[in-house]
Formats: sequence, structure tokens, C-alpha cells
Amino acid sequence: MSPETVFVRVHTAIATAPLVPEIPLHLATEITPLWQATEATLHRTQLPPPYWAFAWAGGQALARHILDNPALVAGRSALDFGAGSGLVAIAAAKAGASVAAAEPDRFAVAALELNAALNGVMVAVDTGDMLSAGETWDIVLAGDMFYERALAERLLPWLKAQARHGALVLVGDPGRAYLPASGLEAVARYWVPTPLELEDREARETTVWRLTA
Repeated sequence: MSPETVFVRVHTAIATAPLVPEIPLHLATEITPLWQATEATLHRTQLPPPYWAFAWAGGQALARHILDNPALVAGRSALDFGAGSGLVAIAAAKAGASVAAAEPDRFAVAALELNAALNGVMVAVDTGDMLSAGETWDIVLAGDMFYERALAERLLPWLKAQARHGALVLVGDPGRAYLPASGLEAVARYWVPTPLELEDREARETTVWRLTA
């Protein structure tokens, strides 16, 4: 058994995100040990940070908004970009969408598939570079994706292109550093409880934005 498999099994359990109790997930129960285990293994295996092991504030707000407004996605094709644990994708599937999840991390994909099965929904997974693909969707969902400059600079033009092709593009964000300063319309706001091990405060005001083309 690999070291990665060991620490994933030891430090994760079925839990729910505070804002979305309807969706059980395999999440980290001890944040610091899991993150340290990942860092210790990174030099040997190029293992990415375990973003999949936590329900981030932007994803929670986006999932809550979808579950509360299922008509937004019901009967439509939806893409969850950077799906991680699959929280947003699962919410969209529960609301009646045909859902694909874009996620390159193999550990996140494993967690996503477990979480989709746990919730009795179908989510197709794409591990390729979605930003280089020409496919379009009715709905594009991006939860907490503007935390890194390089990613934001690639992601924003692609999201705008999706909006120009007629997609409803919804972004969940608690005020990350690289959230665009314009071209966004607020559609909902939530206070999301956040662990101090991940954030600098116990709750973050998180906005669901609609991206304009």
C-alpha cells in the first residue's frame, strides 16, 4: 500500500459541509496532518496539495445556491470546473443537471467518484486541460478558483468565452486575491463557517457571482 493511500484513509471520513448538510462527503477530519503528509510526499511523487479534502467556502456557497434554486440547472448540461471533492457537481446533479466535472488531480478524482456514489448521482469526470478544449455547456460552475494568479489569468478568458456562447457562468468566491474586479453581478451572499486551519477567520462572507460576457 502506498504512503498516499495510507494517509488518505487515516485522515478522511464521511462528513458534511456546514452550509450544505444535505450532501455527505469524504473530507479530511484532521487538516494539518493531511496537509503535512502531502508535503512530505510531494518531493517523491509530485503529489498536488489536497484541495479535494476540504469543502471550501466558494464551493459551499455555490452548492447552496444551486440546491436552493434547482431551476437554474435542471435539465441542462453543467460543468463544475476544478471540482475537487465534487460538492458543486453533486449539488448540480441533485438539482437535475447532466453534470461533468473538470479535475486533473487523480486523488481528487478518486474522492469525487466516491462522493458521487455516496450521494447516488452520476458525474462524468474529465481529467484533461479543459481550458484548451472547445466544448461548451449550458452552465459553468467555478467554486473558489481565483486563489492563484496563473490559474486566474487562464481561467477568466475561458469563462468569458463560455458566457459569450450563451452559458450561465456562476462563480462562488469569498474574496480571493485574484477575483476579477469587474464583469461580475452578485446573485447571492452567504456566511460560511470556515476552520482557522484553512482560513484566517471562523466565517467568511461568500458571494455567488454571475459572470457577464
